[in-house]
Amino acid sequence: MKEMWTTMASIMGVWAFGQSLLHTLFPPELRFASLKLLHRVFSYFSAYCYYDITESDGVNTNELYNAVQLYLSSSASVSGSRLSLTRALNSSSITYSLSSNDRLVDSFNGATVEWEHVVTQRHSPTFSWRPLPEEKRVFTLRLRKNNKHLVLNSYLDFVMDRANDLRRSNQDRLLYTNSRGGSLDSRGHPWESVPFKHPSTFDTLAMDPLKKSEIMADLLDFANGEAFYQKTGRAWKRGYLLYGPPGTGKSSIIAAMANFLGYDIYDLELTEVNTNSELRKLLMKTSSKSIIVIEDIDCSINLTNRNNKLGGRKNAAASPPPGDDGANTITLSGLLNFTDGLWSCCGSERIFVFTTNHIGKLDPALLRSGRMDMHIHMSYCSFPALKILLKNYLDLEESDVEGEEFAAVIDEAEMTPADISEVLIKNRRDKSRAVVELMDGLKIRAEKSRLKKLGMGNVEDEEQEKRALESPQQLQQSCIGDVVDDDKMLRT
Repeated sequence: MKEMWTTMASIMGVWAFGQSLLHTLFPPELRFASLKLLHRVFSYFSAYCYYDITESDGVNTNELYNAVQLYLSSSASVSGSRLSLTRALNSSSITYSLSSNDRLVDSFNGATVEWEHVVTQRHSPTFSWRPLPEEKRVFTLRLRKNNKHLVLNSYLDFVMDRANDLRRSNQDRLLYTNSRGGSLDSRGHPWESVPFKHPSTFDTLAMDPLKKSEIMADLLDFANGEAFYQKTGRAWKRGYLLYGPPGTGKSSIIAAMANFLGYDIYDLELTEVNTNSELRKLLMKTSSKSIIVIEDIDCSINLTNRNNKLGGRKNAAASPPPGDDGANTITLSGLLNFTDGLWSCCGSERIFVFTTNHIGKLDPALLRSGRMDMHIHMSYCSFPALKILLKNYLDLEESDVEGEEFAAVIDEAEMTPADISEVLIKNRRDKSRAVVELMDGLKIRAEKSRLKKLGMGNVEDEEQEKRALESPQQLQQSCIGDVVDDDKMLRT
C-alpha cells in the first residue's frame, strides 16, 4: 500500500512538473493564438456555418430573435422532441418553444437548417453602464455553406413574415404598462404586460359610419405604406388625437384600432416617469407594430397651452415646474422629441394616440401634423351611432323602433354613448322597457338642453355640478361657510 501511494505521488509530481513546463514554454497568449488558429482551420474545412441571434444587446430588443421564437413555436415548423410549454395569465392559448439548449430541424426550399436555443448565465462585470439580463439567450442557426446565400437572402425574411402573420392571427395581443416608471427588470425590460382581451371592434363601435370608414382607411394606408414612407424619407409612424367629452368612446376606439391592425398597446403613464431620459428609455423598449397611448394628456403633467400663461410668457410651459415631491422633470421639449424627434425613429410602424377632454388646454406644438396627424372629435351620440348601440345591446334594427322620434331628439339631448349604453344594459332583458326608458331619458335631456340655451337652466343644478368638480378641501371649506352663514341668519 505504501508503495502504491509513493507511486501515485510520483505521478502527480511529474504531472505538475509537466504542466508547469507547458505553461512556461507556452504562455497564455500563445495558447490563445493556437486555439484561434485551430478554430479557423476547423471552420475552413467544416461544411457548416453558424449564426447567432441574440435576444438583446443591452439597449434594444432584437426583433429577429422574437420573430424566430414565434416562428419556431408554430406547429407547422416545430419538429423538436422537447418543447417548453407556457400559458400566460388570462391567456386563452398555450404557447410552446424550444427548451434551453435544445435543437430542432427545419427546411426551406430544399435546404435543411438546424436551430439551437442556447441559454447561459451572464457573468456581468463589476461595473456596467446599464443593467444587463441575468441570462444570455441566443438562437444559433446552423446551415451548410453551399446553402448560405439561399437561406440568408430568403429564409430570414420568410421567418419574419411568418412571425408577423402568426402574431396577427393566432397570438394574443399584449397590453403593456410602465408601472415601475422607467426602471428595468432582471431581463432589462421597463414594461410589464398582460394579454389584451378588449372585444371592441369597428363593427361594434358607436360612431358615425362615415367617420369610421375614414379612420379605417387611414389605418390601412399607414399599415401598408412602408414603401411610401421610405420613398418620401418620413419615419414610419402616425399620430392620432382623440378629443371630446368623457364617455364618448375614446378608449374603445383605441381597442378597436389595436384589434383591427393586430398591434400591441403600450399604455404610457406619464406620471410614473420622472425624467426625459426615462421617457426615451421607454420608447426604445417598445416594439414595432404597436400603439403607444397617452390618455388624458392634459391631466398627466403640466403641458398646458403656453398662450394661456399669465403675462404672455410663451415659453413658460417648455420647462414646467416639478411636482410636489420635486421628482417629475419631464418637459414639453422631451415629450415633443418622444413623438416627433430623432428618438421617435428608433422603431418603425408605430402609432401614437393621445386623448384629452379639453383640446384647448394643449400646447399648439403638440397638435401640429407629424405629432398628431389626424384629429378625431369624439362627440355625443348621434342617430347612426344610436342604431349601432340598439343593434349591439338589444339586437334591434331601425325598423323595430320609432326611428324618426329618436332622430328628432338625439342630437339635442347630448347624451354620450356610455350613458345610453348604461340604460340599455340595465334593461337588456326587457327590450320594450329599454326603448321606452331610453326615449324618456333623451326627451328629458333634450328639454334641459333647450332651457340651458335659452338661459333658463336650473341654477341650482349648475352649482351642484361646479361643487362636484371642486377638491374635497374646497368643498369642505364651502360647506363650513354655508353653516356659518346659516348660523348668522338664525341669530338675526
